[in-house]
Amino acid sequence: MTAPRYDVAAFRRQFPALESGTAHFDGPGGSQIPRAVADAVAATMTTSFANRGTVTAAERFTDGVVVAARAAAADLLGADPAGIVFGRSMTALTFQFADTLARTWSPGDEIVVSRLDHDANVTPWALAAQAAGATVRWIDFDTATGELTEDHVRRVISSRTRLVAVTGASNLIGTRPPLRAIADAVHAVGALFFVDGVHLTAHAPVDVVALGADLFACSPYKFLGPHCGIVAGSPELLAGLRPAKLTASSDAVPERFELGTLPYELLAGTTAAIEVLAGLGGADGTRRERLIAGMTAVERHEDELREGLEAELAALPGVTSWSRAAERTPTLLITFTGRDARDAHRFLAERNVNAPAGSFYALEPSRALGLGTAGGLRIGLAPYSDAQDVQRLLTGLREFLA
Repeated sequence: MTAPRYDVAAFRRQFPALESGTAHFDGPGGSQIPRAVADAVAATMTTSFANRGTVTAAERFTDGVVVAARAAAADLLGADPAGIVFGRSMTALTFQFADTLARTWSPGDEIVVSRLDHDANVTPWALAAQAAGATVRWIDFDTATGELTEDHVRRVISSRTRLVAVTGASNLIGTRPPLRAIADAVHAVGALFFVDGVHLTAHAPVDVVALGADLFACSPYKFLGPHCGIVAGSPELLAGLRPAKLTASSDAVPERFELGTLPYELLAGTTAAIEVLAGLGGADGTRRERLIAGMTAVERHEDELREGLEAELAALPGVTSWSRAAERTPTLLITFTGRDARDAHRFLAERNVNAPAGSFYALEPSRALGLGTAGGLRIGLAPYSDAQDVQRLLTGLREFLA
């Protein structure tokens, strides 16, 4: 089946920030925001609303915002709305789940993290393991190819493994590990599988059940939404976990994991962002079906731009690309022989081309690749990227190298 396409020029008109003329390759750190998302946030904050309830119109409005956001996130991720947990950020939620799960760990248990991951899917688990007296074990990846496979995971896990945390896609070099195969290996030893889906969710259709993730975390601000975090899990799994919470707060799932009052305006913006993505999949079918079609179209568009960009980068003198995995997102990390990536970042910024430099909290993969904490120049394509943006980037890089 041929992947669908969408009108990129028309799509770009939904983004007020793009009117400035800046070419954005900084999407992996946070995407630009469609007008509909900003309008949804503003409308929620200027409507009569209160804490959730069923008595007043304001209470019912707010409750509807939360229910709608859970349903939208579930459609995006192929999850159960009753298993959608909202929080301040993916990092905050991961710390919370690590603390909660660590209450069930004992000395001798093993917690497995990977060298490919963003620190938000490493440090929370390492600290929780330390507090519980559990052992942390590491999954290495192939630094020559950027690949992390199920074989890498099998070498580390054992009957003592309690949890394995792996990224759905590297925010530094784009590698997409084979999550289903990894999940099968993890479940075979009776462990839980936590997936950092922050980078993956912005670039491809997601089905948490098909991927085998017990807990799947993502961040709306990476896929056109506002700053908050989401964890999707099965209601049955969540029901068996006892997080620290206020005595008076709800013990129902998923509310027991949501500390304090939710940011209702951000949830409304999250729903709006998901609707924008669904709009890329056409007008027919359920929202879930339109989201699959829309994200398939995004994946096709970004991959086509990536392939052309990679061919041009390969011809530039002194440029090394570290994004080499067979399956990867359109996120390229490059370095320059004898030149500092931070200088390229500043040079491009003067030309209204935003491509940041650094390791972007992906400390372990940057060090494993021999780049230390400096990393490189990260070029991230997004659904609103177009061929003109790519040409401006290439022109800027050629001038920098000259």
